[in-house]
Amino acid sequence: MTTTTTKTKAIALTAAAVLAGSGAVITASSASAHQKHRETMDQVAREVLKSGAPGYMARIDNGRQVQLTAQGVADRETGRKLKASDRFEIGSNTKTFMSALTLQLVDQGKVELDSSIEKYLPGVVPNGANITVRMLLNHTSGLFSYTGDEAFAEGLYSDPERVWTPEELLEVAFAHDPNFAPGQDWSYSNTNYTLIGLLLEKKTGKSLADLVQQRIVKPLGLKNTYYPEPAATNTGKGYARGYAISFADGEPTYADTSSWPIGGWGGAAGAVISDQRDLSKFFSGVMQGKLFSQQQLKEMKKTVELPADYPIQGRYGLGVFTIESACGPVWGHGGDTNGHHSTALVTADGRRTAVSDTTAGPADLTTNPGVERFAQVAFAAQDVTACKMLGKPVPQTVLDALHGKAS
Repeated sequence: MTTTTTKTKAIALTAAAVLAGSGAVITASSASAHQKHRETMDQVAREVLKSGAPGYMARIDNGRQVQLTAQGVADRETGRKLKASDRFEIGSNTKTFMSALTLQLVDQGKVELDSSIEKYLPGVVPNGANITVRMLLNHTSGLFSYTGDEAFAEGLYSDPERVWTPEELLEVAFAHDPNFAPGQDWSYSNTNYTLIGLLLEKKTGKSLADLVQQRIVKPLGLKNTYYPEPAATNTGKGYARGYAISFADGEPTYADTSSWPIGGWGGAAGAVISDQRDLSKFFSGVMQGKLFSQQQLKEMKKTVELPADYPIQGRYGLGVFTIESACGPVWGHGGDTNGHHSTALVTADGRRTAVSDTTAGPADLTTNPGVERFAQVAFAAQDVTACKMLGKPVPQTVLDALHGKAS
């Protein structure tokens, strides 16, 4: 979830990890690999914190053992240390949740992917007769993203406690012309998922909070995942507080965003609260078809090409990216809120996962050296995480980027 085009390009997906014990039997060779992993991922964590983040955590499951990290603080005011089990705002990883809920309705015959949104939300969407549910899910609708509206983006910081209704968010979006005709191109738009949220609620008669709880949390046995109404609850011990960070004056300045109502503007596009273990179970469950049929998993994995100038190399399916990392293709998503930057990566078979959260999000609406360095570390960390998840050596070019060295 991003607030401007600049932030979308600056921070898209990223991840990183350090480690803690896994309970596995450690042989001499595996101990050496374990130590090498620790050393590499310690470097990642240090660079993430040096880029301005108060805290950083990650969880890597490479198919043989789970390796955790948590460095920095979860609360700048009290100095409470960050833990790998802390909950956090997952931002646009929420989109994969919403896609899963939609595909469940497709299985039930209540929604058709290639039917128009006009059929389900009559009179709501301009040119809705030519925009399908699939186009909303894979970002080919052409609809302008409400977070790209300059006044809206500024208002998230000048009036951070405001709770927006979905209808108000759509009004912001529809005040702008579409980016292109439906189905003719690709552009990431939070507006698409605001509409998906309205569709889900209308077809089920239930709130998004209830749908997440009943149709995802309960079946997968998740422990710390919920849809906030509208802000995160219990933001003390066990919660990673988020910070909007500004680099505009040289030295970073921080605003605690933990009480800001992410559900009041992120909504179906980016409001869910979770933790690393739950996100790992969720993305693994999605790729293993535990929430919907194999037919719908095939539909989810039908991807469209990303623009050449998009900062991620890969393609986009129904609420999920496939990414060409430095060590090979992976699936997943990322999420950016005002105070968090998270990623969730998973192999196609769902057997390996990598989840991370950086407890900061750039507040600057234009680029500057601090934002650029934050983004550089984020992309390098993502590649390191993918390599560790896949069990492959990290290319030196990635490590150089992590440390700010010229390629």
